[in-house]
Amino acid sequence: MEKINEVLKVIDDYVWGLPLIIALISVGVFLSFRVKFLQIFHLHRGFYFMFKKEKGGNGGEISSFAALCTALSATIGTGNIVGVATAVGVLAGGPGALFWMWVAAFFGMSTKYAECFLAVKYRKIDKDGHSLGGPFYYIEYGMGKRWKWLAKLFAFFGACVGLFGIGTFSQINGITSAVQNYFDPQRGTTITIFGKEYTLAVVISGAIITICAALVIIGGIKRISGVAQIIVPFMAILYAFAAVSLIVINAQKLPNAISAIFSSAFNMKAVAGGTIPMMFVAMQKGVARGIFSNEAGLGSAPIAAAAAKTKEPVRQGLVSMMGTFIDTIIICTMTGLAIIMMGSYEAINPVTNAPYEGVEVTTHAFKNGFSFLPSSIPAFVMMLCLVFFAFTTILGWNYYGERCMEYLFGGKKKAVSLYRYLYIVAIAFGPYMTVSAVWTIADIFNGLMAIPNLIALLSLNKVVANDTDAYILKLKRAQILKKLRARRT
Repeated sequence: MEKINEVLKVIDDYVWGLPLIIALISVGVFLSFRVKFLQIFHLHRGFYFMFKKEKGGNGGEISSFAALCTALSATIGTGNIVGVATAVGVLAGGPGALFWMWVAAFFGMSTKYAECFLAVKYRKIDKDGHSLGGPFYYIEYGMGKRWKWLAKLFAFFGACVGLFGIGTFSQINGITSAVQNYFDPQRGTTITIFGKEYTLAVVISGAIITICAALVIIGGIKRISGVAQIIVPFMAILYAFAAVSLIVINAQKLPNAISAIFSSAFNMKAVAGGTIPMMFVAMQKGVARGIFSNEAGLGSAPIAAAAAKTKEPVRQGLVSMMGTFIDTIIICTMTGLAIIMMGSYEAINPVTNAPYEGVEVTTHAFKNGFSFLPSSIPAFVMMLCLVFFAFTTILGWNYYGERCMEYLFGGKKKAVSLYRYLYIVAIAFGPYMTVSAVWTIADIFNGLMAIPNLIALLSLNKVVANDTDAYILKLKRAQILKKLRARRT
């Protein structure tokens, strides 16, 4: 088993190594030029369209805002808390990694725009109003039938990612671990399951989350999007409020934190014990974690975007683009600043005499940032955010996986239903999974999803650019006419 784990680790490191990261960033840079940096010049339209209901919007199952929340439910997850902490840790990229996360997000906004634009443009809607779209459809119908094998490949990777890790095992495991660390960190009350001891906190929280997830998942996209519209804004506002409060209360430390971010981002000194400049380590960790957090280029968000009630692909592309902005530029930045300001990225755990790791880093920052409060309060807020973040990721990835199955099996409902119930079973068993190979396999499939998607984005870049130019021109003409009418009256 150890040999298998070693082989999988090598494959994982290669899949998520420099070639894929360079490809994702390069496509983002290329598309930014093709759409004339609309993430700068039309960012305001993205904000506006998020909340402005489209007149005559049709062809989908949920509103544009609901589609965005569904996509955010999958992207805003433990990566926003744990992933950032891992990236800026003293043993990883340091504070400079946050800068490179911003770079990844900036160019990733163009990638997210393009893939969600294509999802709406090439989606298929049946007579019952059910919509299906995403990379598998814009590969098949945008690139041509001869590329259907590539579309099938993407759908296969997507279904595996949802079922074998990111949507199930890793999320429910993260939830139960967070609950246990808060309520029973000393593992005082345990019971034996499958020959191993687990705390009651793990067993009870796992059962509750499984039941809640099943009740939502069985209801399909409308119930998932309905729950996402409530939980996603709530959890984002709760976490943002806590993070902003920490930053304001400790505002005197903000200038030094910002200075550390930029100096570390371009630090050419070699990493201790090695010859690689710190700048490149920060770049690699920041870009990798940024992409992993907002999923720009991986092809997941377009599946949700295709369900939006809209007749304008450009409009939905702009709305979906805001997902990357919210996920990385806002939420990840708040986490990163809190960690850097409080010095938690280099803090030493007194118990292990080693630097804090993962969620411990963020929890340390919030405890110290709110030192005037009992430590149990910020710890509880962190636990609550982790639970909500991971729960919504479970819901979002179920939807993605089901749509992939629907495409793979030609819309057969039995295949989709089977996947749905297997997904619920996987959630139920997730707290008791200890095989590291499961997580590694899921990580590999997640990276492999990007390859067919990036090929499609490059192949269809002309379609994206031409339609975007035409729509922006139409908006400008409409504004000119509106001003002329206003002057006449």
